[in-house]
Amino acid sequence: MAAGYADILRTPHAARLLTGTLVGRLPNATAHIAIVLFTRAEGGSYTLAGALAAVYGLATALGQPLLGRAVDLYGQPRVQLPAAVVSALGMALFAAVGTGSLPVAYLAVSVAGLFTPPLEGGLRALWPGVLGREDRVHRAYAMDAVAQEVLFTVGPLLVTLLVSLWSPAAALLVINAVGVIGALSVVLSEPSRAWRSAPREAHWLGALRSPGLLALLGAFFFVGLALGSITVAAVAYADDHGSRSVYGWLMAALGLGALVGGTAYGARQWSGAPERRLRVIVALLAAGYVPLVLTPGVVAMTALSALAGVFLAPAIACAFIVVDRHAPSGTVTEAFSWLVTTFGVGAAVGTAVAGPAVEIGGTAWSFAVAGASGVAALVVLMTTQRVLAVPGRSKDIARSVGDPGAHSSENDRNGAVQPGFSSGREA
Repeated sequence: MAAGYADILRTPHAARLLTGTLVGRLPNATAHIAIVLFTRAEGGSYTLAGALAAVYGLATALGQPLLGRAVDLYGQPRVQLPAAVVSALGMALFAAVGTGSLPVAYLAVSVAGLFTPPLEGGLRALWPGVLGREDRVHRAYAMDAVAQEVLFTVGPLLVTLLVSLWSPAAALLVINAVGVIGALSVVLSEPSRAWRSAPREAHWLGALRSPGLLALLGAFFFVGLALGSITVAAVAYADDHGSRSVYGWLMAALGLGALVGGTAYGARQWSGAPERRLRVIVALLAAGYVPLVLTPGVVAMTALSALAGVFLAPAIACAFIVVDRHAPSGTVTEAFSWLVTTFGVGAAVGTAVAGPAVEIGGTAWSFAVAGASGVAALVVLMTTQRVLAVPGRSKDIARSVGDPGAHSSENDRNGAVQPGFSSGREA
């Protein structure tokens, strides 16, 4: 298992790209908690803190596909680094003005969110050219999904550490400065500088003109909704059991399950169409969410949370493959960014729906939102089987990379695999 991931990380540029992307995404992974802590320290209410965090999240959801399209059109360095700098300046403005001027505060977090660089989609666009073989690319997608779980676990802990050592304002500034350094590391790398998108058909819908991609986004809206509702439901469960520490245990168990599942998924080679495999994984994901409605004792609930997390990272990793297969030529970064946006919007809706569910029917009802959302995601995939059965790029003729079954990357299709980084090198 470890040998497969080590093989990926030993490939020239791979470790740097993964690390730089994770560091560059740190501001986005920690923004919500950093905004809340800073607003509260400034004397703002929880309502104001939540509103500012929500504005940041909505701005990010809007900006990711727009910036992703810009990356496909103009390349990574010309978009990623300027966006990271502007986003950091937005957070610096927020740290400077605080909540003394609410219009400026809302403008600052809007700018920070809107210009969050699409490093996540950018990395996935780079993997095929860097790693070459299809099996290695798929393993990298799984490693990417696992790394996300680590990022969203370690990131909030880092913010709280910075707050305790210095201040909430310092946490905002340090985290965003580090994010710029991460983005800089990525865009200065040879693969990022050399990468060019495949030729694209001019169309105002961009990646969204792919029916298969739309079907996938519809399904992952509900996966995001399920995850968002669980975060609220877990708070209600912790309140029912008289200890907020229970919330930490449930979230840690959910993350641990995702880490285990993602690591195991990436450790083996998978055959067959990824669209069919995704349906199976999402079915298992939904089956893991449904038992949460039982809300048993803390020990049993922690175990159920771990089980519920097992198939999340594999579902995300498999979705990356499906996105790459269905994104119209020349729109790969935008397509990946749409997946990020849809998942995030779903999570936001989930948190909004779960709150009233708790008030109307209690904690079990809020967990029922997660179970129903998981089932809805599966229904979307089942009803769109015919659309997903035909990859949007089947018309593209790809050069073989490394072996006859090589992955059809954008670099391969337009003949732009550059010297100096791996495209067909055998491990």
